Amino acid sequence: MTVGVGEKCLEQADSGKPAGTGAQNLVVETEALFRATMEAAQVGVFVLQDRLFRYANPFLLDLLGYTADELIGQMGPLDIVLPEQHTLLLQQMGERAKGVRRSSYELSAVRKDGSVLPVKILGRPALIEGRPASVGTVIDLSAQKVAEQKIRELADFDALTGLPNRRLLHDRVMQLLASAQRDKSSVALVFLDLDHFKRINDSLGHSLGDELLCAVAQRLSNAVRRVDTLSRLGGDEFILAMPGIHSAAAVDIARRLLEECNAPFFVGGHELTVTSSLGISIFPQDGPDIETLLKNADAAMYKAKEQGRNTFQFYAAEMNTATLERLMMESNLRRAIRNKEFVLHYQPLVSLRSGLIIGVEALIRWLHPDLGMIMPDRFIHVAEETGLINPIGDWVLGEACRQAQAWNDAGLAPMIMAVNVAPVQFRQAGFVEAVAGALASSRLDAGRLELELTERTVMNDADINIGTLSALHRMGVELSLDDFGTGYSSLAYLKRFPVGKLKIDRSFVRDLEIDPDDQAIASTIVSMGRNLRLTVLAEGVETAEQLVLLRNMDCDMAQGFLFSRALPPAKIAELLQTQPFMNQE
Repeated sequence: MTVGVGEKCLEQADSGKPAGTGAQNLVVETEALFRATMEAAQVGVFVLQDRLFRYANPFLLDLLGYTADELIGQMGPLDIVLPEQHTLLLQQMGERAKGVRRSSYELSAVRKDGSVLPVKILGRPALIEGRPASVGTVIDLSAQKVAEQKIRELADFDALTGLPNRRLLHDRVMQLLASAQRDKSSVALVFLDLDHFKRINDSLGHSLGDELLCAVAQRLSNAVRRVDTLSRLGGDEFILAMPGIHSAAAVDIARRLLEECNAPFFVGGHELTVTSSLGISIFPQDGPDIETLLKNADAAMYKAKEQGRNTFQFYAAEMNTATLERLMMESNLRRAIRNKEFVLHYQPLVSLRSGLIIGVEALIRWLHPDLGMIMPDRFIHVAEETGLINPIGDWVLGEACRQAQAWNDAGLAPMIMAVNVAPVQFRQAGFVEAVAGALASSRLDAGRLELELTERTVMNDADINIGTLSALHRMGVELSLDDFGTGYSSLAYLKRFPVGKLKIDRSFVRDLEIDPDDQAIASTIVSMGRNLRLTVLAEGVETAEQLVLLRNMDCDMAQGFLFSRALPPAKIAELLQTQPFMNQE
């Protein structure tokens, strides 16, 4: 292959050898075409001979930062390539000199100012003046490398927080486990989930929620070691993989992570305090691979949530059984909603002055096709954790209102229909509208519906909840505080809440005959309710002695097995007709 026509024509023109006018014009035209082509090229073009640059086009000169006088005939490829790549370069140059054609290869070129840029070289052997040479192109790969790095980041890192994602976490943990197995050491996996994060998204918006996640990620990153891997699994779930950490050390780390989350975050003009629940699994005792360790850490995290949140739990084998049962329960609950397997039973609410049944409390039961009647304490907590409580709660509300109006239409005396409202259900967007819809579709008077909320539900974000409570009160719906005395009610808020009834928790009624403290608490609640012009109802009344004490305290109402268990609608209708508790001492 012979290259360098332009150069040879120049040499002939400058040598003084005779040439015809036509040949001379051809030389000039060819030289002009060669220079125009090389100057227009948007890649570097070079000619090498004797390991020196014999030609470099303007693009290559600009790319390297040299003038033609500095580069041509003065420098060679070894002068503009990192020293550690000289061996590869010499091998490639030797093969070109021998006439060997090869594919392109990549190097790191050094500019005149010392900066380094990645380039791709494509060289071809040539003959110039009968001696071996090579010609080739140089392509700047800087933009391509930036794009490749961006692609790698998108593939391996979370787009929101910049933390390693699930894919990169998997790769790193695999390496940690292989090293730990070889060294007979341990690896701790911490599964961290923010508590009630959905509430922040729902109340303040997803944009602020994203800002909070970034702030949490930054704070956690500053709290871990360089050898640890902190990853965002998705949503508000974070995974921390720590080599060489045993159980005792993991305790200290878990406490520190909890403290980091508990400190206030200042996001979007808001001061936010969040808590977290942590689950910990340890290699090798809690699993041989990342899938098992993650599953077990997840199970431990759910156990931490069951323990009240803002805490941590180590994995224990029985947690998997509980997790499996929970998954099966969730699956069955979804089927139960589709197949309408729920029924309502009703427990009478009795006036202690007259013995008259003046209301009932609607209590859900699950009529399972295989297991029979399932009580709510076995499935309500799963429904709340999975969000299924919302469709279940909406059904209870609608069915209770329908049944109350059906009794009215049948000629029974109007009475109160009390319905429990779960915290998740109360906080869902559109809850007030759902209540209004249930009343409208059933034609039940709003004053006949009483919604029971635990004081923990009401007091959590009390300022926000006052708006919802006030909207229900303006609608005419009655409100009561369930489980009163077990939470942390503020009397100042209690005065502001449009609540008409307090329910003394059954834990204070159970030992009322024998425990002076329970008597004092119950009496105090009755007295406080009277002073605040609220009705007071005692739950869980089971003995005549308890009933006498409550009447002596001047308690207004009671419910419990002493009067009746929760019964199906037909049985309740009979009680409403006969009123068997009237005038009983």
